[in-house]
Amino acid sequence: METFENLVRAEFAPRNTYLNTATLGLLPARAVTALRSAVDAAAAGRPTDMFADVEAARASFARLLRVPDRRVAAGGSAAVYSGLIAAALPEGAEVVTAEDDFTSTVNPFHVRGDLKVRTVPLDRLADAVRPGTALVVVSAAQSADGRIADLPAIRAAAREHGARTYVDASQAAGWLDLDADHYDFVSAVAFKWLLCPRGVAFLVVPEDLGGLRPLFAGWVAGERPWDSCYGPIGELARSARRFDESPALFSYAGGRRSLELVAELGVDAIRAHDLALADRFRAGLRSLGHEPVPAPASAIVSVPGLGRRQGELSEAGVEVANRAGHLRAAFHLYNTQADVDRLLDVLAG
Repeated sequence: METFENLVRAEFAPRNTYLNTATLGLLPARAVTALRSAVDAAAAGRPTDMFADVEAARASFARLLRVPDRRVAAGGSAAVYSGLIAAALPEGAEVVTAEDDFTSTVNPFHVRGDLKVRTVPLDRLADAVRPGTALVVVSAAQSADGRIADLPAIRAAAREHGARTYVDASQAAGWLDLDADHYDFVSAVAFKWLLCPRGVAFLVVPEDLGGLRPLFAGWVAGERPWDSCYGPIGELARSARRFDESPALFSYAGGRRSLELVAELGVDAIRAHDLALADRFRAGLRSLGHEPVPAPASAIVSVPGLGRRQGELSEAGVEVANRAGHLRAAFHLYNTQADVDRLLDVLAG
């Protein structure tokens, strides 16, 4: 049986110190091979069945988040799915969101204009749920600084007051232990921690489909897609597939393989690896006199005031992000202790 380290070494060989998975995950070799094969086949007039890749990717994502694949819609954008959920709310519905959460997650609720959107600090989100709240919206891990939402408390508060929950797992799926069955809606783009090409995203809906209307349903949303190509769809898919966007097929050809790798490695092993590196970086920061944003048990570490050094770090071959003036480092399965130490060395001058 291949070890974690051997599997990773076979799939990744970054030429720099890449600590920016929260922006874009590296593609594993198997995904690159699948992408090239699909492009070459299409160029030669012998395209492969990439719709089979969509279904395989959907099934892999469903297993990772512990739900049946009939509850998973496949598309290309979490913002689209946020908009779909926002459109389903009645006029005047109250939505509670976290301050400074990612724009694609929360903005669709604001642009409705006829919803009552309340924004509160992340650590007060559960306490802000009250009678009459229709929906609680939050990212499982915050893009800006890696803070992790208290999802069990939010879930309990929502259940107490009859509210639904919508969790964006874009910065969490792939390393954070998540059970999507605990929430009403869960979305995620897959080009970060799930290592897929851009253009792969998923939405988990309840068994009752959550009262959503398939506003952008095209032919792929039919129960029998190839019989739904002309005129109105006679029968929408009985599953979450009715909310599919027309898929970016080449992206899914690669994404299928990326998701298979995440499953092979196992989220528990990935989480342990990522958090060990993040903790090493936090300890090193403190030895240099820097205090990161408090985000225990997160693979994302954000350091106030150091975002200005992102350009300097990039020139030194160390890729991180500048978010809201903070230096943001993200540690994932292809990173090593040497990567952490290299970042610390450059910061120390």
